[in-house]
Amino acid sequence: MITPTHSVEPAPPAASAIRWYQGVTRAQWLILLIASASWIFDSYAGQIFNVTRSVMLPGLLDMSPADPSVKFWGEVFLGIALIGGAVGGTYFGSLSDRIGRKQALIITILIYTFACVLIGLAQSAWQVAVCRFFVSVGTAGGWAIGASLVAEVFSARSRAQAGAVFHSTSNIGVGLASVIGIAVGTDWRLAYFIGFVPIFLVFFLRSGPREPPGRKEETGASGSPRPGSLRELLTVPEIRARALLGMLLAAVGIGTYWSISVGGQDMVEDFLLRHGYAPGAALSRAQFAYGFLINGGGFVGALSFGPFAQWLGRRKAFACALLGGMLIVPATCYLPQTYGEMLVLLPVFGLMTFGYHAGFAFYFPELFPTHLRGTGAGFCFNCGRPLAALFLGLSGWLKSRPFLDIRGAMCLLALLYLLGIVCVWFLPETKNENLNKVF
Repeated sequence: MITPTHSVEPAPPAASAIRWYQGVTRAQWLILLIASASWIFDSYAGQIFNVTRSVMLPGLLDMSPADPSVKFWGEVFLGIALIGGAVGGTYFGSLSDRIGRKQALIITILIYTFACVLIGLAQSAWQVAVCRFFVSVGTAGGWAIGASLVAEVFSARSRAQAGAVFHSTSNIGVGLASVIGIAVGTDWRLAYFIGFVPIFLVFFLRSGPREPPGRKEETGASGSPRPGSLRELLTVPEIRARALLGMLLAAVGIGTYWSISVGGQDMVEDFLLRHGYAPGAALSRAQFAYGFLINGGGFVGALSFGPFAQWLGRRKAFACALLGGMLIVPATCYLPQTYGEMLVLLPVFGLMTFGYHAGFAFYFPELFPTHLRGTGAGFCFNCGRPLAALFLGLSGWLKSRPFLDIRGAMCLLALLYLLGIVCVWFLPETKNENLNKVF
């Protein structure tokens, strides 16, 4: 097991009696607000394609919505987003270690904002593909920078809760994309033009909070300043181990999110069809169940994971959440006998299967020294995306087997949570650590 190497910041004597938000300064709130606002619009820019593609692609391709090529292009765009996320998250996380969090965050906002608007002007599928790549580059880079920035400005007592708030705001962006997608209907271009709004965040960043102290003064592992070195991240044994294990943990989280959490809609639809509901009614109720109950439970889980990890410790909190995810899947698949019973379990299903993702926002930055914090956090979270594609392939294969129904497939996929527990077992505990210390 890797042992912690940061120094531990002792908790104040009466820490248990102090709320995490007590003593937080106005400047810290402002940084959390700006980082969260950026992440909301990051999520909007990434999600609006999923909401509008059913009306956008047939028109651009001049094909019927039922044409197989439409689905093919949709899968191509998903692959492009995964690649763009890996590139952007790693590069801009590294760039933020070299030039500062604020300046790098401004660049990512400009990239995904203009790329989103350009999708609204696109006249062909390949133009959308190029812009979709840059949207993913900007949004993935924005997460790595925002997570590192929030982790650095909040104390050890408040870091987990603030990071959880930051990450959970992605649900607002997803909800905003859904509402606007419904509101614009077939006028899908308007939804992308609305993506220009976050450009105003740039003005707040330029005149807003200062760069966190101590970042530029820190030195690399060799004794000389080497901020943002991907080579150091992947060659120094202890740092490399953390980066690779963190990447695998993120891959488990992302892969199970798409195959299990999002797959919960198909699970509910299958349940209703087996209980005699008409196909149209089953689909609409399943969409409601996913959009409000599963996602709502995930949102609550994200907000609560920060306090949970601060109380129990990072490793134990992740282990409990992953174990809970593995157990709640078969319970939700096989225990309910009525739709009402299913509705009761679905918020718990969402909470347990992906609420712990909020932990990535504060745990990954805590794993790395300051001069590699953005690089490491971006590498873990975003390079885990292409790896998660392998789990999605496994999901598609299992769900297409004639000897398995969707319940059996999801229960087998839930075993992936065990892989996440193994990763956490070999990662260090970082609760109460001083992030300004070097390895």
